[in-house]
Amino acid sequence: MSFKIRWNWWRSRRLKHPPDDIHRAGDLAEMRLCKLSRAAGRDNGWHIFESVRIPDPEGGRREIDMVVIGGNTMLVVEQKQWAGSFVITKEHHFVQHRKNRTKHNHDGVADRIARKARILKALHEKRLSLSEEDSIAMRVIVAMTHQHLEWPEIPDDLAAEMVDEAGFIQILESTSPGEMNEDLMETLSGFNTWDEVHLHGGLMLKGDVFSLGLGGQLRSWFAERKSPVGAITEHNRSLFSLFSNNPSEVTLNTGGKNIVAKIPYGMALEMHVVGEKKPRKIAWANITHISVSKPPADWAKNV
Repeated sequence: MSFKIRWNWWRSRRLKHPPDDIHRAGDLAEMRLCKLSRAAGRDNGWHIFESVRIPDPEGGRREIDMVVIGGNTMLVVEQKQWAGSFVITKEHHFVQHRKNRTKHNHDGVADRIARKARILKALHEKRLSLSEEDSIAMRVIVAMTHQHLEWPEIPDDLAAEMVDEAGFIQILESTSPGEMNEDLMETLSGFNTWDEVHLHGGLMLKGDVFSLGLGGQLRSWFAERKSPVGAITEHNRSLFSLFSNNPSEVTLNTGGKNIVAKIPYGMALEMHVVGEKKPRKIAWANITHISVSKPPADWAKNV
């Protein structure tokens, strides 16, 4: 291996990717609400599912921030961490007025989550061949969780309930849904969530990991997996690692089993990052750890 290749490889391992503070703030708010919801709903038997991704009959997959189930009831939740104020137009568009005096039109926040809820309910009914009369109870909720948000008057005909953080927690604490519907639990357990790739420096990428890019044996192992996959890398970033032929390795974990592999020069996983038009390669030299969701159940895949 030439010194030029070693030099570029070493620089790649040391390159830092700072976090995206805007998206990180939203992620932290979602994590906070999920944590609070688990604590608040535990005694009454509520179960929390985060970032549930469902197949859309019109193509692609749609994310639901949080689905809460208990008894024969399902709460489908969209969370917004907006500061400032907002208004709701006659067309039910949500117009956010930020503190920096800019505004942004969010078309149909309530309508979109209501549509996702209908798709999710229909998938559950189809899986079990349920009639409408035999199906579950469902509530569609938009949770506005920032403490410094001015609220407008809420239209009576909005497609979702509107609550703040305390209001949502109150729902979980004050409502006892009864004995868990195990069929409903099985339905929610059949969906996958986002894959996460964490880079040196703190940046976290969300999306779909299509391939680990670590060679033939691991390619088939990854394609046939039934469980989530986690991976932690170890990179030697010292100046002396310039002269090492194996400065990096990865420990893969799934189903309680570990696989340790060396990371040769130039290895990259393939990922379609949220918001980007097409998949791209991400060098393992930049990666600190990854979390890959389990595959969805057959009935939860896109046709």
